[in-house]
Amino acid sequence: MMLLIPGPVQTDPRVKAAMAQDIAPWDNDTRPRYAAMRERVRAIAGGLAGTHVCLPLQGCGHFIVEAALRSFVPPGGKVLIPSNGNYGVRMTRLAREAGRLPVVIEIPEGQIVTAEAVAKALAADTAIGVVSVVHSETATALINPIEAIAAAVRAAGRRLIVDAVSGFGAIPFDLAAHPETDAIVFSSNKCLEAMPGIGFAVARIDRLEACAGNAGSWSFDLSDIYRHALTHGWGSIRFTPAIQALAAFEVALDIFEHEGGQPARLARYTENARVLWDGLVGLGLTPWLPRDRQGPIIVNMLQPRDPAWELQRFVDLLKRRGFLISNFSTTAVPTFRVAAIGRVFPEDMVRAVVAIGETLAEMGVRKREAA
Repeated sequence: MMLLIPGPVQTDPRVKAAMAQDIAPWDNDTRPRYAAMRERVRAIAGGLAGTHVCLPLQGCGHFIVEAALRSFVPPGGKVLIPSNGNYGVRMTRLAREAGRLPVVIEIPEGQIVTAEAVAKALAADTAIGVVSVVHSETATALINPIEAIAAAVRAAGRRLIVDAVSGFGAIPFDLAAHPETDAIVFSSNKCLEAMPGIGFAVARIDRLEACAGNAGSWSFDLSDIYRHALTHGWGSIRFTPAIQALAAFEVALDIFEHEGGQPARLARYTENARVLWDGLVGLGLTPWLPRDRQGPIIVNMLQPRDPAWELQRFVDLLKRRGFLISNFSTTAVPTFRVAAIGRVFPEDMVRAVVAIGETLAEMGVRKREAA
């Protein structure tokens, strides 16, 4: 079975195999490996030794996003959230339930966040101290222009949190070039092609020191993770970690580096998405986004209006052909999405398109366009 969902993703057999062992997290043989992983992740983010540190946290991407909001936005503080998809909506809820005050820029799905909109909102409300933005909006496949947004935040003298959960490792962002950025946050699977179970923040040391006591949660306090490392060493893990997932992550990093790192991974995913987009349009389906806004993480298609169409049946029949996609829509207009990320290649996308065509034919879906 090939997973074509945007996380957890298809993984290399070597990554899976690394999970099949019992490991003591605090053993002296484990500590140097764990410390080295932190350095490798910081390097992928473009972080600088002495300026940035890598802070792992047990859990999913939402956990590390919440930890960043709690850590870098003070209780009752305002955070600007440009929202153009489901993950912007989720970020808003995380901020509100953490006792922060989200100021939301509502942007229609399918439209990018603009630096001008961010700059205008910051100028209108000087009480906003932090901007938190989704870099790759997994619900719609849009990539928001983070460089321009970061420049607007820097010009306004504010701080930035980058939610890179679905794009880190493929979509570039260089922390060294962005002193306004408190942290970039992401997870162990998706574009790094490891197992789920660990969130990561690569954060500025000075900001971690300044935000001590903000979190209101011991579990979600990034400054406490930093203090633990200073006290017990960078190979020490605060609380019991998903240690088998860390072992798999170590192997995934080896594969990532051998492939050629971020540029190579972006090139492969971009070609995957191109093959998918062209192939699905060739089957008569209607893309959710025009080609010039299509990102490399997922390809979204509008669900056909044919009476024979039914999403769950489509997913089940496609699964029989060896491909598993998401069985729910994440956009206001009904869509289905096929991931271009994970340990998959353009030839796999060709086979997936053939299988999708066969599935539509088996269902009797003839009217495939959305209009």
